[in-house]
Amino acid sequence: MKKMLKTFVVAGAGLMLLAGAASASEVQRDAKAISYSFEGPFGTFDKAQLQRGYKVYKEVCANCHSMHLVSFRNLSEHGGPGFSTEQVKALAATFTVKDGPGNDGEMFDRPGLPSDRFPSPFANEQAARNSNAGALPPDLSLITKFRPGWFGTINQLFNGIGGPQYVYSVLTGYEEPSEEIKKEQPEGKLYNPYFANGLFISMPPPLTDGQVTFDDGAPNKVDDMARDVSAFLAWTAEPKMEERKSLGFMVIIYLAILASLLYFVKKKIWADQH
Repeated sequence: MKKMLKTFVVAGAGLMLLAGAASASEVQRDAKAISYSFEGPFGTFDKAQLQRGYKVYKEVCANCHSMHLVSFRNLSEHGGPGFSTEQVKALAATFTVKDGPGNDGEMFDRPGLPSDRFPSPFANEQAARNSNAGALPPDLSLITKFRPGWFGTINQLFNGIGGPQYVYSVLTGYEEPSEEIKKEQPEGKLYNPYFANGLFISMPPPLTDGQVTFDDGAPNKVDDMARDVSAFLAWTAEPKMEERKSLGFMVIIYLAILASLLYFVKKKIWADQH
């Protein structure tokens, strides 16, 4: 009897966990289905959008997030935002980079150079956590490849993983939770049903309407800035995307021509055998 009772208790606990997981999955949402110019086999980056996205990153995101895998000089490379060499030098100089040691054996700060990578706004991980209520702001270099926006093999085969859509959705997805969800809301965290690590996020809404003024006079509502910076982060994750697509297209043409030639060669060689 005790063994049977124990089995029922374990089974009941398992059902409760499954119910909780199902409840959470109902609240957790897939990324919003928005489109970008770089999607599809022939899609390309919008240089103006990438430049606006860079400005959003510089003025907003760079206060907490690093991009350790991206160098300033990448901003002038083919397929990127299209900044000139002189512009890149000026942009890099607006960042402070720690270097050294100097002749006195001490580290020192200097303006950034095109060869430098984007620096972290914090001296170390613990300093980053101390400044963000214990949360560690992730590096954004590969965030659109690291965070899928939707799932399913067929879905991702045709639509990609939705990484840029995920970033956009998190930036625009802050909501007021229901009374039921509020009971589970940790102190100091905000409700965001698009956040991959749960329903609650430590980062406060980073964007507000009119926060960044674009040089080209483009709209700067939260939705616009979220689109621009998510496109920019898609480029940082795949800076050679346009070259890859171009090469793939040429390979397909080459294989098609080769297949045609082989077919006619086969017809010629075996013509007398029929």
